[in-house]
Amino acid sequence: MKTLLELDDVTASYGQVQALHGVSLTVGEGEIVAVLGANGAGKTTTLRAISGAVARGGIVDYDGETLRGGPEAAARAGIAHVPEGRGTFVELTVEENLRLGAYTRRDRRLVKDDLRRVARYFPWMRERRSQRAGTLSGGEQQMLALGRALMSRPRLLLLDEPSLGLAPLVVREVFHVVRALNESEGLTVLVVEQDARIALSVSSRAYVLEVGRVALAGSSEGLRDADSVRRSYLGY
Repeated sequence: MKTLLELDDVTASYGQVQALHGVSLTVGEGEIVAVLGANGAGKTTTLRAISGAVARGGIVDYDGETLRGGPEAAARAGIAHVPEGRGTFVELTVEENLRLGAYTRRDRRLVKDDLRRVARYFPWMRERRSQRAGTLSGGEQQMLALGRALMSRPRLLLLDEPSLGLAPLVVREVFHVVRALNESEGLTVLVVEQDARIALSVSSRAYVLEVGRVALAGSSEGLRDADSVRRSYLGY
């Protein structure tokens, strides 16, 4: 399997506070990889370091080249970041939010095709394309944020805490779509998640972070089945 993303000894800081202390991980092309850990472990910061949204050190390689610059450079390279809290534009409509996801693209004539493509995964968006995003439920806003990310036609999706604040049924639906995207389109996904059970059920490998360092790494199946790992790191 070709390596699409590789972090080598990555550090990250917020001002004087260092949040990552040499994180190294890999994500193969077409793979779903989970990053797990408690609050404050550095999960969200890891995604921000990849997309250039936080001051970072070390090396971030993407598709064989060192990734430099901020979020716009990452987006143009084919990386879509769905942040914790969704980040939808609440005053804009569903369709306007989706179209914003295509801002880096030059093939404008294919944007309509991708609006239809997103609606195949989230059929409700077709009927409610004129509805203001701020009136959607939390689950619908999470789906809209995912749909907006898909509009950029990414090779790598960074997904930060998609289950946060959502009902279990909605969480399952969101992860069902993530798995479908991976299986039908080969989308590579790096997902940060506190719900270890569901993250391990959809991913092939996982990393467990502890205070800004990789404490554990392995196959999702192996981590899921190891009692000591579950008790010590995964909280179930």
